[in-house]
Amino acid sequence: MIYLLSFDIDGTMEFGDPAGGVTVEMVRRAKELGFIVGSCSDRFPSWQKKAWDSYGVAVDFWVPKHMLLDVKTRFQADRYVHIGDRDIDRQLAEKVGFHFWWDHEAVAEPWLAWLTDQR
Repeated sequence: MIYLLSFDIDGTMEFGDPAGGVTVEMVRRAKELGFIVGSCSDRFPSWQKKAWDSYGVAVDFWVPKHMLLDVKTRFQADRYVHIGDRDIDRQLAEKVGFHFWWDHEAVAEPWLAWLTDQR
């Protein structure tokens, strides 16, 4: 199965402003396990790419938050999830058929369970 994880930055990622609980290491681990990973944020795409590059994580996409549908069009996956800290994150994700997890739910890396639960 193919899984795609989209991360908001501010309030979600440890390098956001404000900082969130999702770490770069969590994203790196998901990428190494074969997940499609990237960010959909209010930050400019060039800023997002530069931030990921500074941590040595080669994410698959970095787009404005309102571009989640484009991500879904570009990448074929069995499950799509957007992770964020605000209600607008949830609304935009659900509008285009993504599942949504709050940032505090994501710190437990629930996506890892998918690797053992291949339903």
